[in-house]
Amino acid sequence: MIEETGSTTMSTVVLGAEHVAEKLRRLKASIEKIIIGKPDVIDLTIGALLARGHLLIADVPGVGETTLAHALARSIAGVFQRVQFTNDMLPSDILGVSVYDARAGEFVFKAGPIFANIVLADEINRTPPKTQSCLLEAMNDGQVTVDNRTHPLPSPFLVLATQNPVEFTGTFPLPESQLDRFLMRIRIGYPALADERRILTGRNPAEIVDELVPVLSTQDVVALQRAVERVRVSDPVADYVLALTGRTRSDDRFLIGISPRGSLALLRSAQALALLRGAEFVTPDEVKHLVVPVFGHRVVLASNLSARGGGVQLAEGLLREMVEQVPVPL
Repeated sequence: MIEETGSTTMSTVVLGAEHVAEKLRRLKASIEKIIIGKPDVIDLTIGALLARGHLLIADVPGVGETTLAHALARSIAGVFQRVQFTNDMLPSDILGVSVYDARAGEFVFKAGPIFANIVLADEINRTPPKTQSCLLEAMNDGQVTVDNRTHPLPSPFLVLATQNPVEFTGTFPLPESQLDRFLMRIRIGYPALADERRILTGRNPAEIVDELVPVLSTQDVVALQRAVERVRVSDPVADYVLALTGRTRSDDRFLIGISPRGSLALLRSAQALALLRGAEFVTPDEVKHLVVPVFGHRVVLASNLSARGGGVQLAEGLLREMVEQVPVPL
């Protein structure tokens, strides 16, 4: 469909239900060629992209985070950049820098690796909070500001960050404001033995990634993101999201509950997951499935509980308990 606005003509792609289902099937199948035995991880990753969010993978190194990000970028014909975060990294190493051009007699902006469709922020908690915070504007507004000049980022845009366990040496905890910019936090986990055997006896994953042929364009992804916004949300389901959010705010075991940004993130993620499942409306099942990935990194435990240690597992356990207690709309 072509829409005209004033004197500017822009092309807008509107996908029908059958086209949406086919494009999503092809995207999942492409990534499954290399990410073996992790269908839920693939769904959540695609869901984060479709919901215009960002993904935090908190796991041990070597379980396929880099491969997942690279496979996603290759599958959508997107620009991929990997940034290895270190303790001496500066914000300009990520955003870019203005360099004086003697011939032109002016400063010219040299874009950093953040200017990509899929950005792998590898081991994000190995860099100090000052450098971590340079991602806030990019992740929230899809733009960066350098030397008082604002530069838009490409669309679609997704930051997939990996985070080492806090027990690892040389790590800096992500502040709450940074965590809140991630739509979801997930873990890939170790593969099942049968799947790991396939990995061991199969081809080099890097070779498979290099051979992946794009199955979608970036314009297709933008159209799918618009399709997510058209997934219907009934009043009972919206009330269910609000009930879950309200429980985190009233539960004394949480020092900080879920903000309106968090409740919106849950609803938007549920719309994306419903679209992936081929539904035209959100059901409570999508909401329940996403409570831990969306809320787990946003809640803060009360001091008497956080002092016991095991904060992440304890918070996720409390959220699962909460889901079982809040009545589900019929």
